[in-house]
Amino acid sequence: MSLTPKASAQDRPAAGERWAGCVSVIVPVYNEAAHLDELLQAIHASPVKKEVIIVDDGSTDGTREKLHALPPANDVTVVFHQRNCGKGAAIRSALRYARGEYVLIQDSDLEYDPRDYPALLEPLERRQANVVYGVRPDRPERGLRFFLGAKLLTKLTNLLYNAGIHDEATCYKVFRRSLLSQIELRCQRFEFCPEVTAKLCRMGERIAEVPISYVPRSTGEGKKIRYSDGWLAIWTLLRYRFTRPPASQDSGRSEPPAPFAVSFFRLPAE
Repeated sequence: MSLTPKASAQDRPAAGERWAGCVSVIVPVYNEAAHLDELLQAIHASPVKKEVIIVDDGSTDGTREKLHALPPANDVTVVFHQRNCGKGAAIRSALRYARGEYVLIQDSDLEYDPRDYPALLEPLERRQANVVYGVRPDRPERGLRFFLGAKLLTKLTNLLYNAGIHDEATCYKVFRRSLLSQIELRCQRFEFCPEVTAKLCRMGERIAEVPISYVPRSTGEGKKIRYSDGWLAIWTLLRYRFTRPPASQDSGRSEPPAPFAVSFFRLPAE
């Protein structure tokens, strides 16, 4: 019986080559046991080079147990927050483990379709932009308050920052990781979107947009954003417009301590 020798260090791709063109899909998860399997299947089925970074943000409905039971994979990282901290906190924790050339934010509530990944990545791959937002269609099922709230935030963003965008509050935001690493994020909840938008605009970045599909979910079906998050988003846009421009992070400096307590994490199998 012949044995295939293990690849030598020279045969293995360099770290830079391995992650070139790869998108780090960040998935903040909170109490999504009913949808987790379907979500992960959809993400893995998307035909792009990717790694998946899941941050469970203190779930209490069995989501954690499902994540513990996932078989080891060479493209999946799982992180557990010790307590519920918020979507922005989950994204900040996930960024510590991201290695891809691009970073994409994926909500866990099945409103957004991973089949849109290729279209979202195309402007980045063509070097037409460093950041891309997915623009949702105007769907009446979103509910009047969510629809009007999103329109208000977009208009306020364009007024304050001359951004020229059509959907500030979209979940599907994709960044060149080298750009995102320059931004010092302070968000904990849903103010991630207005904070990162405001800081990108202050840096002079043009936000490219592509249309995406969208199936809205109601509060009764588990949608977690609340009225208070809308007011916080407005305050965030105002705050970063009229304060001193944020200093860029030094992407080459040593990594700061983890911003939120992590009780468990599993790195990909190599």
